[in-house]
Amino acid sequence: MRLATVNVNGVRAALRKGMVGWLETVDADIVCLQEVRAPDEVVKDAFAGQWHVAHQASDIKGRSGVAILSRIELRDVRVGADVFGESGSRATHTGRWIEATVGTPTGDVRVVSTYVHSGDVGTPKMDDKFAFLDMATTRLGEIASQSEFAVTVGDINTAHDNRDIRNWRGNLKSAGFLPEERAYLDRWFGSGWVDVHRALAGDVDGPYTWWSMRGKAFDNDAGWRIDYQIATTALADRAIAARVDRQASWDARWTDHAPLVVDYELG
Repeated sequence: MRLATVNVNGVRAALRKGMVGWLETVDADIVCLQEVRAPDEVVKDAFAGQWHVAHQASDIKGRSGVAILSRIELRDVRVGADVFGESGSRATHTGRWIEATVGTPTGDVRVVSTYVHSGDVGTPKMDDKFAFLDMATTRLGEIASQSEFAVTVGDINTAHDNRDIRNWRGNLKSAGFLPEERAYLDRWFGSGWVDVHRALAGDVDGPYTWWSMRGKAFDNDAGWRIDYQIATTALADRAIAARVDRQASWDARWTDHAPLVVDYELG
Protein backbone atom coordinates (compact mmCIF):
# COMPACT_ATOMS: atom_id res chain seq x y z
CA MET A 1 0.00 0.00 0.00
CA ARG A 2 1.44 3.33 -1.05
CA LEU A 3 0.25 6.25 1.08
CA ALA A 4 1.05 9.87 0.27
CA THR A 5 0.32 12.95 2.34
CA VAL A 6 0.63 16.61 1.37
CA ASN A 7 -0.51 20.02 2.52
CA VAL A 8 -1.80 21.44 -0.78
CA ASN A 9 -2.08 25.08 0.38
CA GLY A 10 -5.45 25.38 -1.40
CA VAL A 11 -6.52 22.48 -3.59
CA ARG A 12 -7.92 24.57 -6.43
CA ALA A 13 -4.65 26.46 -6.88
CA ALA A 14 -2.62 23.25 -6.48
CA LEU A 15 -4.58 21.50 -9.23
CA ARG A 16 -4.00 24.43 -11.57
CA LYS A 17 -0.28 24.60 -10.81
CA GLY A 18 0.71 20.95 -11.27
CA MET A 19 -0.84 18.67 -8.67
CA VAL A 20 -2.68 16.73 -11.40
CA GLY A 21 0.59 15.62 -12.97
CA TRP A 22 1.94 14.49 -9.62
CA LEU A 23 -1.22 12.48 -8.88
CA GLU A 24 -0.88 10.74 -12.23
CA THR A 25 2.70 9.64 -11.55
CA VAL A 26 2.81 8.98 -7.80
CA ASP A 27 0.85 5.71 -8.16
CA ALA A 28 -0.55 5.97 -4.64
CA ASP A 29 -3.36 3.88 -3.22
CA ILE A 30 -4.25 6.61 -0.72
CA VAL A 31 -3.53 10.34 -0.79
CA CYS A 32 -4.24 12.45 2.29
CA LEU A 33 -4.62 16.20 1.85
CA GLN A 34 -4.43 19.10 4.29
CA GLU A 35 -5.24 22.80 4.02
CA VAL A 36 -7.69 21.98 1.24
CA ARG A 37 -9.54 25.31 1.65
CA ALA A 38 -12.53 24.44 -0.55
CA PRO A 39 -16.19 23.49 -0.12
CA ASP A 40 -17.19 19.83 -0.07
CA GLU A 41 -18.77 19.91 -3.54
CA VAL A 42 -15.60 21.35 -5.11
CA VAL A 43 -13.40 18.65 -3.60
CA LYS A 44 -15.68 15.77 -4.55
CA ASP A 45 -16.19 17.09 -8.08
CA ALA A 46 -12.44 17.53 -8.57
CA PHE A 47 -11.70 13.86 -7.86
CA ALA A 48 -14.97 12.20 -8.95
CA GLY A 49 -14.61 9.00 -10.91
CA GLN A 50 -10.98 8.49 -9.91
CA TRP A 51 -11.00 8.29 -6.13
CA HIS A 52 -13.21 7.50 -3.19
CA VAL A 53 -13.29 10.83 -1.34
CA ALA A 54 -13.81 11.74 2.31
CA HIS A 55 -13.52 15.42 3.18
CA GLN A 56 -14.15 17.82 6.03
CA ALA A 57 -14.27 21.52 5.22
CA SER A 58 -13.67 24.16 7.85
CA ASP A 59 -16.57 26.11 9.32
CA ILE A 60 -14.46 29.18 8.51
CA LYS A 61 -14.65 29.78 4.75
CA GLY A 62 -11.34 29.47 2.93
CA ARG A 63 -9.48 27.92 5.87
CA SER A 64 -8.09 24.50 6.79
CA GLY A 65 -9.84 21.43 5.35
CA VAL A 66 -8.66 17.81 5.30
CA ALA A 67 -9.39 14.96 2.92
CA ILE A 68 -8.63 11.33 2.18
CA LEU A 69 -8.52 10.16 -1.45
CA SER A 70 -8.43 6.40 -1.85
CA ARG A 71 -8.42 3.82 -4.63
CA ILE A 72 -9.80 1.48 -1.95
CA GLU A 73 -13.32 1.90 -0.60
CA LEU A 74 -13.45 4.05 2.53
CA ARG A 75 -15.43 2.75 5.50
CA ASP A 76 -16.44 4.18 8.87
CA VAL A 77 -15.57 7.78 8.01
CA ARG A 78 -15.47 10.11 11.02
CA VAL A 79 -14.60 13.79 11.24
CA GLY A 80 -13.40 16.11 14.00
CA ALA A 81 -16.61 16.89 15.84
CA ASP A 82 -17.68 13.23 15.78
CA VAL A 83 -14.30 12.16 17.10
CA PHE A 84 -13.57 14.84 19.68
CA GLY A 85 -17.07 15.51 20.95
CA GLU A 86 -18.48 18.94 21.62
CA SER A 87 -15.12 20.56 22.30
CA GLY A 88 -14.05 19.66 18.80
CA SER A 89 -16.91 21.51 17.16
CA ARG A 90 -15.34 24.95 17.62
CA ALA A 91 -14.86 26.58 14.25
CA THR A 92 -11.09 26.79 14.61
CA HIS A 93 -10.95 23.02 15.16
CA THR A 94 -12.96 22.04 12.08
CA GLY A 95 -11.37 20.93 8.86
CA ARG A 96 -8.48 19.46 10.82
CA TRP A 97 -9.18 15.77 11.45
CA ILE A 98 -10.74 13.01 9.35
CA GLU A 99 -10.39 9.25 9.63
CA ALA A 100 -11.52 6.22 7.67
CA THR A 101 -10.80 2.51 7.34
CA VAL A 102 -9.44 0.77 4.23
CA GLY A 103 -9.19 -2.95 3.67
CA THR A 104 -5.95 -4.65 2.61
CA PRO A 105 -5.03 -8.34 2.15
CA THR A 106 -3.22 -8.19 5.51
CA GLY A 107 -6.05 -6.52 7.40
CA ASP A 108 -7.92 -3.27 7.89
CA VAL A 109 -5.94 -0.04 8.24
CA ARG A 110 -7.29 3.01 10.07
CA VAL A 111 -6.13 6.16 8.27
CA VAL A 112 -6.20 9.68 9.74
CA SER A 113 -5.50 12.91 7.85
CA THR A 114 -4.87 15.85 10.17
CA TYR A 115 -3.90 19.50 9.90
CA VAL A 116 -2.67 20.84 13.22
CA HIS A 117 -2.79 24.60 13.86
CA SER A 118 0.36 26.56 13.10
CA GLY A 119 0.04 28.56 16.32
CA ASP A 120 1.31 32.03 17.20
CA VAL A 121 3.17 32.49 20.48
CA GLY A 122 1.31 34.57 23.05
CA THR A 123 -2.01 34.62 21.18
CA PRO A 124 -5.27 32.62 21.25
CA LYS A 125 -3.99 30.76 18.16
CA MET A 126 -1.46 29.05 20.39
CA ASP A 127 -4.16 28.12 22.87
CA ASP A 128 -6.15 26.58 20.02
CA LYS A 129 -3.14 24.54 18.96
CA PHE A 130 -2.53 23.13 22.43
CA ALA A 131 -6.24 22.35 22.87
CA PHE A 132 -6.26 20.49 19.57
CA LEU A 133 -3.08 18.59 20.42
CA ASP A 134 -4.66 17.52 23.71
CA MET A 135 -7.70 16.14 21.88
CA ALA A 136 -5.52 14.48 19.24
CA THR A 137 -3.44 12.80 21.96
CA THR A 138 -6.54 11.31 23.55
CA ARG A 139 -7.83 10.09 20.19
CA LEU A 140 -4.49 8.55 19.22
CA GLY A 141 -4.61 6.51 22.40
CA GLU A 142 -8.08 5.27 21.50
CA ILE A 143 -7.08 4.37 17.95
CA ALA A 144 -3.96 2.50 19.09
CA SER A 145 -6.07 0.43 21.50
CA GLN A 146 -8.63 -0.41 18.79
CA SER A 147 -6.56 -0.94 15.63
CA GLU A 148 -3.44 -3.03 15.08
CA PHE A 149 -2.79 -1.23 11.81
CA ALA A 150 -3.31 2.53 11.95
CA VAL A 151 -1.54 5.57 10.55
CA THR A 152 -1.99 9.26 11.29
CA VAL A 153 -0.59 11.52 8.60
CA GLY A 154 -0.50 15.18 7.81
CA ASP A 155 0.86 18.59 8.60
CA ILE A 156 1.56 18.52 12.33
CA ASN A 157 3.12 22.00 12.17
CA THR A 158 5.78 20.96 14.67
CA ALA A 159 9.40 19.93 14.08
CA HIS A 160 10.31 17.18 16.51
CA ASP A 161 14.03 17.76 17.04
CA ASN A 162 17.07 19.64 15.73
CA ARG A 163 17.34 17.36 12.69
CA ASP A 164 13.90 18.49 11.56
CA ILE A 165 14.60 22.19 11.07
CA ARG A 166 17.59 23.77 9.36
CA ASN A 167 17.71 26.91 11.51
CA TRP A 168 16.83 25.29 14.82
CA ARG A 169 18.91 27.71 16.91
CA GLY A 170 17.00 30.69 15.53
CA ASN A 171 13.61 29.09 16.18
CA LEU A 172 13.85 27.87 19.77
CA LYS A 173 11.16 30.37 20.81
CA SER A 174 9.09 30.11 17.62
CA ALA A 175 5.75 28.36 17.18
CA GLY A 176 6.40 25.00 15.60
CA PHE A 177 9.54 24.35 17.65
CA LEU A 178 8.58 25.19 21.21
CA PRO A 179 9.52 22.61 23.86
CA GLU A 180 5.84 22.37 24.83
CA GLU A 181 4.85 21.44 21.27
CA ARG A 182 7.69 18.98 20.79
CA ALA A 183 6.70 17.27 24.04
CA TYR A 184 3.48 16.10 22.40
CA LEU A 185 5.49 14.26 19.74
CA ASP A 186 7.70 12.78 22.47
CA ARG A 187 4.57 11.48 24.12
CA TRP A 188 3.13 10.03 20.92
CA PHE A 189 6.37 8.32 19.93
CA GLY A 190 6.68 6.90 23.43
CA SER A 191 3.20 5.39 23.50
CA GLY A 192 2.99 2.94 20.62
CA TRP A 193 3.27 5.29 17.63
CA VAL A 194 6.29 5.43 15.32
CA ASP A 195 7.62 8.33 13.22
CA VAL A 196 7.88 6.23 10.04
CA HIS A 197 9.75 8.80 7.96
CA ARG A 198 12.44 9.25 10.61
CA ALA A 199 12.73 5.50 11.19
CA LEU A 200 13.41 4.93 7.48
CA ALA A 201 15.53 8.05 6.86
CA GLY A 202 17.82 7.48 9.82
CA ASP A 203 19.91 10.04 11.68
CA VAL A 204 20.13 12.73 9.00
CA ASP A 205 19.07 16.35 8.68
CA GLY A 206 15.53 16.44 7.32
CA PRO A 207 14.54 15.36 4.80
CA TYR A 208 12.46 18.55 4.98
CA THR A 209 8.86 18.81 3.77
CA TRP A 210 8.14 22.57 4.00
CA TRP A 211 10.00 25.66 2.87
CA SER A 212 8.91 29.29 3.06
CA MET A 213 7.83 30.80 -0.25
CA ARG A 214 9.89 33.87 0.71
CA GLY A 215 13.54 34.41 -0.09
CA LYS A 216 15.83 31.52 -1.00
CA ALA A 217 14.58 29.00 1.57
CA PHE A 218 13.68 26.39 -1.04
CA ASP A 219 16.84 26.86 -3.12
CA ASN A 220 19.01 26.63 0.01
CA ASP A 221 17.00 23.75 1.49
CA ALA A 222 16.38 25.82 4.62
CA GLY A 223 13.29 23.83 5.49
CA TRP A 224 11.28 22.19 8.23
CA ARG A 225 10.15 18.57 8.54
CA ILE A 226 6.60 19.11 9.78
CA ASP A 227 4.67 16.59 7.66
CA TYR A 228 4.53 13.10 9.15
CA GLN A 229 3.33 9.55 8.77
CA ILE A 230 2.91 8.24 12.31
CA ALA A 231 2.00 4.55 12.45
CA THR A 232 1.25 1.95 15.07
CA THR A 233 4.21 -0.35 15.67
CA ALA A 234 2.67 -3.23 13.72
CA LEU A 235 2.15 -1.06 10.65
CA ALA A 236 5.47 0.78 11.00
CA ASP A 237 7.21 -2.61 10.92
CA ARG A 238 5.75 -3.06 7.43
CA ALA A 239 7.03 0.28 6.09
CA ILE A 240 9.67 -0.45 3.46
CA ALA A 241 10.39 2.87 1.74
CA ALA A 242 9.82 6.59 2.23
CA ARG A 243 10.54 9.59 0.06
CA VAL A 244 9.80 13.31 -0.15
CA ASP A 245 8.59 14.36 -3.61
CA ARG A 246 10.45 17.67 -3.55
CA GLN A 247 9.78 19.70 -6.68
CA ALA A 248 12.68 20.11 -9.08
CA SER A 249 12.81 23.90 -8.78
CA TRP A 250 11.17 26.83 -7.00
CA ASP A 251 9.05 27.74 -10.03
CA ALA A 252 7.77 24.14 -10.35
CA ARG A 253 6.18 24.20 -6.90
CA TRP A 254 2.41 23.71 -6.65
CA THR A 255 2.41 24.05 -2.85
CA ASP A 256 4.84 25.26 -0.20
CA HIS A 257 5.06 21.68 1.11
CA ALA A 258 6.33 18.55 -0.62
CA PRO A 259 4.44 15.24 -0.52
CA LEU A 260 5.66 12.54 1.84
CA VAL A 261 5.22 9.08 0.28
CA VAL A 262 5.56 5.81 2.19
CA ASP A 263 5.21 2.22 0.98
CA TYR A 264 3.81 -0.39 3.38
CA GLU A 265 4.08 -4.12 2.66
CA LEU A 266 0.49 -5.28 3.13
CA GLY A 267 0.09 -7.93 0.46
